[in-house]
Amino acid sequence: MLRTFQARREHWPLAAPFRISRGVKTAADVVAVDVGHDGHIGHGEAVPYARYGETLDSVLAQIESVAEAVRGGMTRIELMRALPPGAARNAIDCALWDLEAKLAGRSVAELLHQPEPSPVVIALTVSLDEPEAMGRAAAAMNGAPVIKVKVDAVQPEACLRAVRAAAPDAQLIVDPNEGWTFELLRDIQPVLQELNVALVEQPLPAEEDHQLSGFNPAIPICADESCHVAADLDDLAGRYQVVNIKLDKTGGLTEALDLLAAARSRGFGVMIGCMVSSSLSIAPALLLAGEAEFVDLDGPLWLKADHVGGVRLEAGKLTPAAPGFWGTPCPQAMAAPSD
Repeated sequence: MLRTFQARREHWPLAAPFRISRGVKTAADVVAVDVGHDGHIGHGEAVPYARYGETLDSVLAQIESVAEAVRGGMTRIELMRALPPGAARNAIDCALWDLEAKLAGRSVAELLHQPEPSPVVIALTVSLDEPEAMGRAAAAMNGAPVIKVKVDAVQPEACLRAVRAAAPDAQLIVDPNEGWTFELLRDIQPVLQELNVALVEQPLPAEEDHQLSGFNPAIPICADESCHVAADLDDLAGRYQVVNIKLDKTGGLTEALDLLAAARSRGFGVMIGCMVSSSLSIAPALLLAGEAEFVDLDGPLWLKADHVGGVRLEAGKLTPAAPGFWGTPCPQAMAAPSD
C-alpha cells in the first residue's frame, strides 16, 4: 500500500482568553495530519501540550520520524509501537481511523460495532478570573446544565461561590489543574459539599498522587494529568475515583478505547476531555462520550471560527459534526483556519 501523507501546523484564534492555573491561551495551535489512499483522505488533529514537554516542533518531528512508514502502510497497531502516547501519535491514529472508514464506505462507529454519536450534554468551562467575572461568565451561559470551573489556590472558595450563585442549578466540576495542595483539598471539602460540587479534577500535581492514598473525599476526585494510558490505572487505584480520557494523552482513539475498557473493568468512573482545539479533535472523542459520566468537549467553542460542518452547541448539548466531516465515508472539504 502506498499512501500520501502530510502534516502541518494550524493556528486557530480564540474568541476570548482561556485561563487556567498554569497560564493563558489566546489561540489553539494544533498539528493536522492528512493520510490519503485510493482517492480518499483521512484527517487527524492533535494539540501539543507544554505540560508534557511537547511543542509544535517536537510533535512535527515525531510525526516526520514515522512518515515513510505511514506512507508505506503502517497500521494503527504498528504506530502504537513506534511512537509513545501523546499528540503526534494521536494525530496519525485518528487520521488512519478516518481513512479506514472512508475506504470501507462505513463509519468508524460501524467499524467499532457501536451506535453513531448522538447529541450529548457537555460541560461548559468558566476560565480562571476574579470571582465577580467568573460569576458573570457563568450567568452568561444561560442555564447550562454542566459547568466546569477553573480555579487556582488563591481564592478558590470565592470563585466557586460566585459561579454557584450565578448558576444555582448547574452540575459543577472543579478543576484546579494541579494547583492545590493536599491541605487545601482536605480543608475545602465542606465547601465543596455545601456547593453541591459533583467532581474535583486533578487537584494535586501528578507527582503528589501518593498523598491521596487512604484519603476519603466527600467529592469524587478525577485523574487528568495523572492518567494517560491503561497501564497507569494500577497506580491510580485507591487514589482516584474517576479518570479523564483525552486522545492527546492516550495517543489516539485506539489506546483511548483500551483505556475506557480497562477503567470500566477496574471500577473507575469516566470523563471524556479535550484540549482547546478545533472540531477535528472532538469528532473522534465523541465516539467515547456515550460511555462517560462526564463529558468535557467544549474546546472548539472557544474558537473565533471552526471548521465548516464541525460540532455545534444546541441547548447545552454538543451535536456531532456533519456527515463526512470525520469518521464517515462521505468526504467534505473543511475550512482553512483564520490567521
